[in-house]
Amino acid sequence: MFKPHVTVACVVHAAGKFLVVEETVNGKATWNQPAGHLEADETLLEAASRELYEETGIVAAPQSFVRMHQWIAPDRTPFLRFLFAIDLDAPCETTPHDDDIDRCLWVSADEILNATHLRSPLVAESIRCWQEGTRYPLSVIGAFNWPLHQA
Repeated sequence: MFKPHVTVACVVHAAGKFLVVEETVNGKATWNQPAGHLEADETLLEAASRELYEETGIVAAPQSFVRMHQWIAPDRTPFLRFLFAIDLDAPCETTPHDDDIDRCLWVSADEILNATHLRSPLVAESIRCWQEGTRYPLSVIGAFNWPLHQA
């Protein structure tokens, strides 16, 4: 049975800048969007908000759905990556709560698109998708009969 890793990511934009998280992978500083794996007890939206908070300290919820990418990493690991958008009025202070994150940076789209130290090619592709402007309502990925949140 095919069992891809399910991940979420947020393109966070404010005043022409995009938020990237910097982490050291194999001794190299790499850039990524705030992103991570879906946990067993959460919805995709909850996972996106949790990862954003853990990696940046920002408390915000996704505002729209951008795209789902089916991707196979160079090590042959399969992924389904759900990409969300968050637009803020202005860049804000960040405080990573995840020990794997070295720092957060607000950078231009060109800096991301031309960077040679991206965690994966999906980082740049996410910016290109955001720039296309297509946004879907969050209801397109709603949880159905989600038992973990029933009263």
